[in-house]
Amino acid sequence: MNSIPPLDLTQQYRDIAPSVSAAVLDVLSSGQYINGPAVTDFAQQFGNYVGSPSTVMCNSGTDALYLALRALEIGPGDEVITSPFTFIATAETISAVGAVPVFVDISLDDFNLDVEQIEAAITPRTKAIMPVHLFGHPVDMTRVMAIAAEHNLPVIEDCAQATGAQWQGQQVGSIGQAGCFSFFPTKNLGACGDGGALTTADKNLAATAQMIAVHGSKVRYYHDAIGINSRLDTVQAAILSIKLQHLDHWNQQRQTVANRYHQLLSPIDLIRRPQNSINGVAVWNQYTLLIEAAPANSGDSRDRIRDHLRDQGIICMVYYPIPLHLQAVYADLPYRQGQFPKAEHAAHQVLSLPMFPELSADQQETVVYGLKNALADCL
Repeated sequence: MNSIPPLDLTQQYRDIAPSVSAAVLDVLSSGQYINGPAVTDFAQQFGNYVGSPSTVMCNSGTDALYLALRALEIGPGDEVITSPFTFIATAETISAVGAVPVFVDISLDDFNLDVEQIEAAITPRTKAIMPVHLFGHPVDMTRVMAIAAEHNLPVIEDCAQATGAQWQGQQVGSIGQAGCFSFFPTKNLGACGDGGALTTADKNLAATAQMIAVHGSKVRYYHDAIGINSRLDTVQAAILSIKLQHLDHWNQQRQTVANRYHQLLSPIDLIRRPQNSINGVAVWNQYTLLIEAAPANSGDSRDRIRDHLRDQGIICMVYYPIPLHLQAVYADLPYRQGQFPKAEHAAHQVLSLPMFPELSADQQETVVYGLKNALADCL
């Protein structure tokens, strides 16, 4: 039985292998394995793509979030508003600088934070808003920026899963005070290892973030702050420069795959399909649906469906089985089960179908046929 994986990077590599190999060999033969022209060139290219005047390359999307928070001088006693339904790095970086993540519930249409609940969460200690463009779906940045402006708060966009997504014609990562990107291999623009970037129109913010990323140093061996060691590997920068040339095409392929899923799944009334944004362009890092017929307070039915699909060779994923406010690491925060019902509902019922640019129509038909069987057998 041929397995259908959640993600397959091999075809993408085969399509660009000669260019990638040449770029990597150029770096190896140059002897410049840390920083150098490859990193500078990619930073310029990526900033131009996002529409951001300043770009700071770093080790990961996690580091990009941390650097943005540090550069904005957010620390102990401060609060940052964000989503409870996202990867731990979003809240983890807030905690890492000594601040407190303040969660608001999500919308089940796109799994992003419910922007209409942001204002009620603002307190005198609030120092930033950190929206997450989850699964490649852009947040309503018009509303977020209006709230932020009214309360004089900076906005840090978590764009880890959304490189190339747009809101009202503008690239995510160029709307708030800072955009934070991940180049983890599973992302729309993925390296062959770790990598990240911070984008901003604020040159002072960029300079501060860059300084913190180099051990708190502007001049070598002279240190103005406690920093970290965070840089994009030169080989990865060279690879990403090649991949960036193909990103829009790959995102268009993802959109084709998503639209095909929409059509194939439309007759099934036991699920809730993800919604296309009216004012934005999603890039479908994941195609995540809700198993609506599953009990709202348990993921057991969803997990049985996932296991049934796995037995058929169809590998689906669950992003994310536990919302952040119920994670053990945040047991000391004043949150309780039931406080964010939509995030908890999603955690119990989400299922991410295989999604990658090269996913064929035949493979998608196999996935949907398998899902129908799983729903019939498990519910």
